[in-house]
Amino acid sequence: MTRPAAAAIREPEPAAGTVAGRRVGPRRERKKQQTRDALIRAGMELFRAKGYEHTAVREITDAVDVAERTFFRYFASKEDLALSFVKDGTQTLAAALRTRPPGEEPLQALCTAFHLTLEHFRTSHAADASPYFPMMELIDSTPALLAAQLHYLHDDDQIIRVLAEREHVDPDTDLRPRVLAIVFAALTSLANRAWRINGGGGTEPLVAAFDHYADQLGPALAGHWNTPAGPGTSPGDRPGHASPRR
Repeated sequence: MTRPAAAAIREPEPAAGTVAGRRVGPRRERKKQQTRDALIRAGMELFRAKGYEHTAVREITDAVDVAERTFFRYFASKEDLALSFVKDGTQTLAAALRTRPPGEEPLQALCTAFHLTLEHFRTSHAADASPYFPMMELIDSTPALLAAQLHYLHDDDQIIRVLAEREHVDPDTDLRPRVLAIVFAALTSLANRAWRINGGGGTEPLVAAFDHYADQLGPALAGHWNTPAGPGTSPGDRPGHASPRR
């Protein structure tokens, strides 16, 4: 899959009073965001050091020097804290998908939006490495978190709704937005697993893993498999299937 040219990459415009999607207006709002970020950082560090199952909420709040009741103002549980990366990622993906040109086909728009989302997480933490990637690695390697992630993605319909809006169809009666969203979720799951097995490493390896699986989607669906699909085979190489490349 061809990646979007640099000139074509346009991140969703931040809302008024925000920077990179975060509120920076009133001091109270900035303080809330700082506390939330501190809790996430502390939780991530403890999860990686001790393991998710062996980390208590009290340890997270002690690390930030806040009361446990403060934690529960931001998160319902430590699971909710871990999945905040998934939820933030889904929201960013939906926003990026909305910015894609109307003439772009659904699969291509969704794949490009995924590229933009990963770039957003890479560049939105200039001072230190984005915590998104290590947290995704943690989720993929922790059965309880992986199950919670799948449950969330099953119930969340943001991407389905945006796809339906773009194509002017009713997602309650037209199954195509839901089918594509589920297929896309499977591609990202496969890419995350391959990325983790191969040592992680940030944006580039994850994008490459995703593109590799996306390029095999057409060959997997079209015809028999008696001719092996090479690493460069794209969905457009099989008759009757449009390639997501541009």
